[in-house]
Amino acid sequence: MPTETNCPKCRSENIYVDGHLWICPECGHEWTTAAPSAEAGSSAQIVGEDRPTDSTIRDAFGTPLATGDSVTVIKELKIKGSSSVVKVGTKVKNIKLGDGGDGHDIACRIDGLGSIHLKSEFVKKA
Repeated sequence: MPTETNCPKCRSENIYVDGHLWICPECGHEWTTAAPSAEAGSSAQIVGEDRPTDSTIRDAFGTPLATGDSVTVIKELKIKGSSSVVKVGTKVKNIKLGDGGDGHDIACRIDGLGSIHLKSEFVKKA
């Protein structure tokens, strides 16, 4: 394990080790001790990250989704702060993908409910 290095992102000397990670408190960059990169701007894999590295949003069955797709709800979803529910089999047209926070990565409009955000793990591509 190296004892001294600079942050590969901002080149700061103020770095520290936390378990198997090097951490830069100035820019927040984290990288593994197995492969500390000496080049600025390179991205090392974060230890413990078990998701795919691509940023595509996928439905409950692993099918990639795109903005404008239609999806079907596969689980009854209660809406926070309301007594309304989104029933199983509800078809949602013209979705918009993005990060709404808390994993709600689909923005859509459902007749009778209005604009809401859904988690992609509760829908399937129609």
